[in-house]
Amino acid sequence: MSTDAIVLLKDDHKTVEKLFKQFEKAGDKAYQEKRRVVDSIIEELTVHAYIEEEIFYPAAREAVPETADHVLESVEEHHIVVWMLSELIGLDAADETFDAKVTVLVENVRHHVGEEENDWFPQVRSAMGRKRLQELGQRMVDARAQAPKDPLKLHSATA
Repeated sequence: MSTDAIVLLKDDHKTVEKLFKQFEKAGDKAYQEKRRVVDSIIEELTVHAYIEEEIFYPAAREAVPETADHVLESVEEHHIVVWMLSELIGLDAADETFDAKVTVLVENVRHHVGEEENDWFPQVRSAMGRKRLQELGQRMVDARAQAPKDPLKLHSATA
Protein backbone atom coordinates (compact mmCIF):
# COMPACT_ATOMS: atom_id res chain seq x y z
CA MET A 1 0.00 0.00 0.00
CA SER A 2 1.46 3.33 -1.02
CA THR A 3 1.50 6.50 1.00
CA ASP A 4 -1.14 9.12 0.42
CA ALA A 5 0.47 12.09 -1.39
CA ILE A 6 -0.81 14.67 1.07
CA VAL A 7 0.27 12.57 4.06
CA LEU A 8 3.69 12.25 2.45
CA LEU A 9 3.98 16.03 1.97
CA LYS A 10 2.81 16.70 5.53
CA ASP A 11 5.40 14.21 6.81
CA ASP A 12 8.06 16.15 4.90
CA HIS A 13 6.75 19.35 6.47
CA LYS A 14 7.11 17.78 9.94
CA THR A 15 10.65 16.60 9.19
CA VAL A 16 11.70 20.09 8.10
CA GLU A 17 9.99 21.69 11.10
CA LYS A 18 12.02 19.42 13.41
CA LEU A 19 15.18 20.57 11.65
CA PHE A 20 14.12 24.20 12.05
CA LYS A 21 13.66 23.66 15.78
CA GLN A 22 17.08 21.99 16.05
CA PHE A 23 18.61 25.04 14.38
CA GLU A 24 16.71 27.43 16.64
CA LYS A 25 17.85 25.53 19.76
CA ALA A 26 21.51 25.43 18.73
CA GLY A 27 23.70 27.87 20.58
CA ASP A 28 24.91 31.09 18.99
CA LYS A 29 28.39 29.65 18.48
CA ALA A 30 27.33 26.09 17.56
CA TYR A 31 28.62 26.56 14.03
CA GLN A 32 29.25 22.90 13.22
CA GLU A 33 25.83 21.83 14.45
CA LYS A 34 24.13 24.67 12.57
CA ARG A 35 26.00 23.78 9.37
CA ARG A 36 24.97 20.12 9.71
CA VAL A 37 21.33 21.05 10.33
CA VAL A 38 21.23 23.53 7.46
CA ASP A 39 22.75 20.95 5.11
CA SER A 40 19.91 18.60 6.09
CA ILE A 41 17.35 21.38 5.56
CA ILE A 42 18.77 22.07 2.10
CA GLU A 43 18.55 18.40 1.13
CA GLU A 44 15.05 17.90 2.53
CA LEU A 45 13.60 21.06 0.99
CA THR A 46 15.21 20.43 -2.41
CA VAL A 47 13.74 16.92 -2.65
CA HIS A 48 10.39 18.10 -1.30
CA ALA A 49 10.14 20.99 -3.75
CA TYR A 50 11.09 18.67 -6.61
CA ILE A 51 8.30 16.15 -5.96
CA GLU A 52 5.77 18.94 -5.41
CA GLU A 53 6.70 20.79 -8.58
CA GLU A 54 7.09 17.78 -10.84
CA ILE A 55 4.25 15.58 -9.62
CA PHE A 56 1.92 16.99 -6.97
CA TYR A 57 1.29 20.52 -8.24
CA PRO A 58 0.42 19.51 -11.81
CA ALA A 59 -1.91 16.78 -10.53
CA ALA A 60 -3.55 19.13 -8.01
CA ARG A 61 -4.05 21.80 -10.63
CA GLU A 62 -5.63 19.28 -13.00
CA ALA A 63 -7.90 17.77 -10.34
CA VAL A 64 -8.94 21.10 -8.82
CA PRO A 65 -8.64 23.90 -11.40
CA GLU A 66 -9.58 26.42 -8.68
CA THR A 67 -6.20 25.74 -7.05
CA ALA A 68 -4.30 27.17 -10.04
CA ASP A 69 -3.59 30.43 -8.20
CA HIS A 70 -2.39 28.50 -5.12
CA VAL A 71 -0.10 26.39 -7.27
CA LEU A 72 1.35 29.42 -9.04
CA GLU A 73 1.90 31.20 -5.73
CA SER A 74 3.52 28.09 -4.28
CA VAL A 75 5.97 27.89 -7.18
CA GLU A 76 6.87 31.54 -6.61
CA GLU A 77 7.41 30.81 -2.92
CA HIS A 78 9.64 27.89 -3.92
CA HIS A 79 11.56 30.30 -6.17
CA ILE A 80 12.47 32.46 -3.18
CA VAL A 81 13.30 29.45 -1.02
CA VAL A 82 15.56 27.72 -3.56
CA TRP A 83 17.61 30.87 -4.06
CA MET A 84 17.99 31.20 -0.30
CA LEU A 85 19.04 27.55 -0.11
CA SER A 86 21.62 28.11 -2.84
CA GLU A 87 23.10 31.02 -0.87
CA LEU A 88 23.29 28.91 2.28
CA ILE A 89 25.15 26.07 0.54
CA GLY A 90 28.43 27.91 0.39
CA LEU A 91 28.03 30.21 3.35
CA ASP A 92 30.15 29.70 6.44
CA ALA A 93 27.95 29.12 9.49
CA ALA A 94 30.09 31.67 11.35
CA ASP A 95 29.26 34.37 8.77
CA GLU A 96 27.26 37.17 10.38
CA THR A 97 24.46 36.76 7.79
CA PHE A 98 24.06 32.98 8.23
CA ASP A 99 21.56 33.00 11.09
CA ALA A 100 19.58 35.85 9.52
CA LYS A 101 19.29 33.99 6.21
CA VAL A 102 18.15 30.81 7.96
CA THR A 103 15.60 32.77 10.00
CA VAL A 104 14.11 34.31 6.86
CA LEU A 105 14.11 30.89 5.18
CA VAL A 106 12.28 29.36 8.15
CA GLU A 107 9.67 32.15 8.14
CA ASN A 108 9.05 31.71 4.41
CA VAL A 109 8.74 27.93 4.63
CA ARG A 110 6.43 28.05 7.65
CA HIS A 111 4.16 30.49 5.79
CA HIS A 112 4.19 28.26 2.71
CA VAL A 113 3.40 25.12 4.72
CA GLY A 114 0.51 26.86 6.49
CA GLU A 115 -1.07 27.90 3.20
CA GLU A 116 -0.70 24.46 1.68
CA GLU A 117 -2.00 22.51 4.65
CA ASN A 118 -4.82 24.87 5.60
CA ASP A 119 -5.90 26.53 2.37
CA TRP A 120 -5.69 24.04 -0.42
CA PHE A 121 -4.68 20.51 0.58
CA PRO A 122 -8.24 19.91 1.83
CA GLN A 123 -9.64 20.88 -1.59
CA VAL A 124 -7.20 18.55 -3.33
CA ARG A 125 -7.99 15.68 -0.95
CA SER A 126 -11.70 16.08 -1.56
CA ALA A 127 -11.33 16.20 -5.35
CA MET A 128 -8.82 13.38 -5.77
CA GLY A 129 -9.95 10.81 -3.29
CA ARG A 130 -7.93 8.18 -1.49
CA LYS A 131 -6.97 5.87 -4.36
CA ARG A 132 -5.70 8.67 -6.60
CA LEU A 133 -3.75 10.23 -3.72
CA GLN A 134 -2.15 6.87 -2.97
CA GLU A 135 -1.12 6.42 -6.61
CA LEU A 136 0.26 9.95 -6.65
CA GLY A 137 2.09 9.33 -3.38
CA GLN A 138 3.79 6.26 -4.84
CA ARG A 139 4.93 8.28 -7.86
CA MET A 140 6.33 10.90 -5.48
CA VAL A 141 8.19 8.27 -3.43
CA ASP A 142 9.66 6.81 -6.61
CA ALA A 143 10.67 10.27 -7.90
CA ARG A 144 12.70 11.17 -4.81
CA ALA A 145 15.72 9.33 -6.27
CA GLN A 146 15.71 11.64 -9.31
CA ALA A 147 15.59 14.84 -7.28
CA PRO A 148 18.51 17.16 -7.93
CA LYS A 149 20.95 17.92 -5.12
CA ASP A 150 21.35 21.51 -6.28
CA PRO A 151 18.26 23.63 -5.48
CA LEU A 152 19.01 25.81 -8.52
CA LYS A 153 18.25 22.78 -10.74
CA LEU A 154 14.60 22.87 -9.65
CA HIS A 155 11.96 24.19 -12.02
CA SER A 156 11.08 26.99 -9.60
CA ALA A 157 14.63 28.35 -9.63
CA THR A 158 13.98 29.77 -13.11
CA ALA A 159 10.23 30.26 -12.82
